Amino acid sequence: MGENPNSKDVFSGTGEIWQARRRIAGLVSRTPLVYSAGWSERYNASIYLKLEYLHPTNSFKLRGAANKILSLDPEERERGVATFSTGNHGLAVAYVARSLEIPAAVFLSQRVPQNKVQNLRAMGAEPVIYGDSQDEAEEYCFRKSEQEGWTVIKPFDDPQVIAGQGTIGLELLEQLPEIDTAIVPVSGGGLISGIALALKNNRPGMKIIGVSMEGSPVMYHSLRAGKPVELKETDTLADSLLGGIGLNNRYTFAIIRDYVDRLLLVSEAAIARAMADIFKEKRIAVEGAAATGLAALEEHRPVETGSNVALIISGNSVDASSFMRIVSEYL
Repeated sequence: MGENPNSKDVFSGTGEIWQARRRIAGLVSRTPLVYSAGWSERYNASIYLKLEYLHPTNSFKLRGAANKILSLDPEERERGVATFSTGNHGLAVAYVARSLEIPAAVFLSQRVPQNKVQNLRAMGAEPVIYGDSQDEAEEYCFRKSEQEGWTVIKPFDDPQVIAGQGTIGLELLEQLPEIDTAIVPVSGGGLISGIALALKNNRPGMKIIGVSMEGSPVMYHSLRAGKPVELKETDTLADSLLGGIGLNNRYTFAIIRDYVDRLLLVSEAAIARAMADIFKEKRIAVEGAAATGLAALEEHRPVETGSNVALIISGNSVDASSFMRIVSEYL
C-alpha cells in the first residue's frame, strides 16, 4: 500500500462501519448525546457531549476492540489474542476476550503501575511484563504472538478497529441529524479516523476538528512533516493521548490527512480548566484526553465551528486524587 497511502484506498465508504455496527451490537450499547445550555451560550453554538466513558470499560476503545476480535474466524479465536497497552485499549481487549471466552495476553513494560496490572488481571487477561519501555513490550508482543499463533489487536492502525470507532459517527448522525461539527481527541488517530469517515462520507460539508495536547502531539507534527515521525514523550494530563503513530503507519495518517479539517493543540492549563468545567457543568469526572475538545473551544476562541457541535468525551480513566486536586484548583 506504500508508505503514505491515499485514504481512498483504505475505506471505500461507510460500508465497513455499518458492518461494524451490526457486528458489535451484542457487546456495545449506544452512548448518550447530551446538550449543554451553558456552553452553547458561551460559544455561540449548540454544544453536545457524546458520553463514551459510559461503556463498561469506561472508554470508546471497546468499540474498535470488539469489532476486530469479533471479525476473527473460529480458529483465530481459539488460538487467542494479544495486545500492547498501558490503559484503555488493553482493558477493552481484555473485556471482549473474557466476554467471548477467548484467551488474551496484554503486554506491558516494567514501568506500568501495579494497579493497572491488577485491573487487567481482574478483567481476565494475562498481563505479560517485559522490558523497560512500552516499545520493548510491543516488540515482544509481536515476537511472542508469532510464536504462539496469537492475533495481535492493534490499538488504532487497523481497518477493523477504525471501523469500530466509526460507529460513533453513525450514532451522531441519528442522534443529531443537524450535526455539522465534531471535535475529537487525537493520539494514534483511530477514533478521529473512524468518526471522520462516517460523518464526511454522509455529509461532505462536515467540519472535523482534532485536538491534542501541546506536549508530544505526534500526529500533529507528522502531518506537518508529511510523514510519520517520532517524538519523546512528556508528562501531560492527557496521558492517554501519548504514544507514537508508527513509522510504518498504514491507515490513520492518510485518513486524517485527507478527512480532518484542522488539528488544534491545547495547553495543560486549558485541559485542567476543562476537566473542572465539565465536572461543574455535568457533574462527571473525565480524563484529560476527554476534556481536550472543550479546552480547544476555550483556548482557541473563537473556533470556527458550525452551529451544531459534538464533543467526544472519550473516557474517564483518571486518578481520583489528581482529579480532586485539579477541581479544587480551578473551580
